[in-house]
Amino acid sequence: MSEPAVLILGTRNRKKAAELIELLQTAGLRLATLADVPEAIDVVEDGETFAANAEKKAVQQARHLGRWVLGEDSGLQVDALQGRPGVYSARYAGPDATDERNNQKLLAELAGVPLPQRTARYVCSIAVADPRGHVRARAEASCHGRIALHGRGTAGFGYDPLFEIPEYHRTLGELGPVVKSVLSHRRRAVEQLLPRLQSLLPELAGGTTPPNADHEGDACQLPRQAGARP
Repeated sequence: MSEPAVLILGTRNRKKAAELIELLQTAGLRLATLADVPEAIDVVEDGETFAANAEKKAVQQARHLGRWVLGEDSGLQVDALQGRPGVYSARYAGPDATDERNNQKLLAELAGVPLPQRTARYVCSIAVADPRGHVRARAEASCHGRIALHGRGTAGFGYDPLFEIPEYHRTLGELGPVVKSVLSHRRRAVEQLLPRLQSLLPELAGGTTPPNADHEGDACQLPRQAGARP
């Protein structure tokens, strides 16, 4: 019986990796993270959109490792802040930001903004690159909600204690991992990605890249969605 194809998840974030592994469990792949690959490099996330960062993570890591790599970038866009924190979501409070500090800064910037005007969305962008560094699949999706007046709940990570789903009147921090796995931006992006991954399984298993791979990568371009710089 042949071994399942291996896909490297281009992240060292344990909580994000756990979500991706859970969502990709039906893909028929053996999944590893950068924590499992000592020779992995650090990729500078300096793109102006989530899509640009996801592609950069996938392409640079794939070329360096000579393996198939999934790059993912995600974050929060708040309408009242003209799309901030956007691509700076993970480091919104500075280079040494923590989830708590990021949440505190977000609440401070939204002070005085009434609840109906605190609309926001989580965005997730994914790119998969082959060992030559050609992007072979892309997906992007969002989850809409609003920023609560204060944090509630302890589940999840990032801005989850502040991100309220209006239909439930609860934050993702209150709803917990089971409900989040159904509603989340990451779940929706992976659902878009899975059919494409399935079609790539023969190549993933063989570690091969066909001569026309460049054209296949061009065919799956997605329109860019801005993650505003402050």
